Amino acid sequence: MTTILAFHAHPDDEVLLTGGTLARLAAEGHRVVVAVACDGIMGDATGPDGTLRLEELRASAALLGVARVVHLGYADSGHGPLLFPDPPDRVRFARADLDEAASKLAELLSEERADVLLSYDAQGGYGHRDHVRVHEVGARAARLTGTRVLEATLPREPIDRVFRALRFLRVPVRYDPKVMRTAFTPGASITHRINVRPYAHQKRAALAAHRSQVAEGKGRSSALFRLLIRLPVPIFGLLLGREWFAETGLAPGRGRNGDLLAGR
Repeated sequence: MTTILAFHAHPDDEVLLTGGTLARLAAEGHRVVVAVACDGIMGDATGPDGTLRLEELRASAALLGVARVVHLGYADSGHGPLLFPDPPDRVRFARADLDEAASKLAELLSEERADVLLSYDAQGGYGHRDHVRVHEVGARAARLTGTRVLEATLPREPIDRVFRALRFLRVPVRYDPKVMRTAFTPGASITHRINVRPYAHQKRAALAAHRSQVAEGKGRSSALFRLLIRLPVPIFGLLLGREWFAETGLAPGRGRNGDLLAGR
C-alpha cells in the first residue's frame, strides 16, 4: 500500500484539482491523507466557532475516501491586492515562516511515511498567494524528507485560449488575461494525465459538501460551483473527468499512462 499526502491551500481545493485522483487512489487501496494549510475563513460563512470550512473539508474528504485530514494551523490570506492583518490567534499563510511551515509538513510526511506528496506548481496555478506558498512549503518539506513530489496543475494552453476567447467576446472575467497566459503548467511539462471519469459522482458530491461556498456563496466561483453540481454525472465527468500533474525531476513524456504512481 502506498501513502499519498495531498497538500492544499484551502478547503475545496482538494476537490477541484485532485478530487477524482484521491478517490481513485483510495478505491485502489492506497492510504490518502489531505493536509490543508488554511482554514478558509475570509467571509461570513464560517459558523459560530469558525470551523465550518474545515468541517466541510472533512465531509468532502470522507466522500473521496480520504483516511485523514490535517489543518496546519494557518489563516486564509485572501486573493487580491490587499493582504489583511493576521487574526489574533494565527498567521495568514502568505506571512508564514517558510522553514516553520515546511517543518510542520515534513513532520506529517514522516509520521505518515508518505511515499508521494501532491503539491502545486510554481505559479500556484493562477497566482493565488496561498497557492504559491503551498508550492514553496511543499518543495522544501519534500527536500527535508526525500518525498516524491507531483504538482497538481492544469495545461496552460487551453486556459489561455479560453481567456483569449472571452476577451474577444468582451465577457468580463475575474482574472487578468495577462496573468492567465503564464498560469499553471505548459502542456509539454505535464507528466501525468489521470482519467477520473469513473469517480465523477464522488467528485461532484465532494464539491457539493462545501455548502458555504456552493449553496451560500455570492461570488462568481460559487455560481460556477452551483452550476457544476447540478450537471448530470456524465456531463460533469466530461468537464472535470481528467486531472493533471507534473512530477518534479521526471522528464516530460514519461508517466502518461494514467497511473499517478507510475513514472519511476
